[in-house]
Amino acid sequence: MVLSLAVIGVLVAAIYIFIPHDDSGTAEQNAVKAVDTRVEVITARRAAPYPVAAPEGLPKTWRATSVSYRASDDGKGGAWHLGMLDPEQQYAAVEQSDAPADQFIKDVTLGAERAKGEQAVGSKKWERYKGEKYNALVRKEADVTTVVTGTAPYGRLAELAAALVAKKG
Repeated sequence: MVLSLAVIGVLVAAIYIFIPHDDSGTAEQNAVKAVDTRVEVITARRAAPYPVAAPEGLPKTWRATSVSYRASDDGKGGAWHLGMLDPEQQYAAVEQSDAPADQFIKDVTLGAERAKGEQAVGSKKWERYKGEKYNALVRKEADVTTVVTGTAPYGRLAELAAALVAKKG
């Protein structure tokens, strides 16, 4: 029995050595796939009880990687999400909800805390949040809270925030 296991072990080792394999994958295989957001944006704008913000006019070096809209059962707390990679491959996301602002902000920023100062984005002021994982720009309005968050620096988050256009479908 031991001899049989030794023979099998030698065969497996030979196969492993002589058959080409690459565990790292190609750069193309490892790259984050971009997604088309047009249909999801239109759908979310029709379904959400608030104007849904989506970027318009960002350079093609910004790539959308995830998009979703989740309606709530009670008509409050629907959530819009658009995840992106900026030109330096840092994560940035647009998060919106009509749920209670404080808990929503805590959830989407992974616990970031209100920081000193505000960020001017066009003619609007956004609150700054700083966290261990994510920074964020937050704008609270009567019917919706908009959060631009991620690993990207505040300048890139502001660039994304400036490109947001809120529309109702």
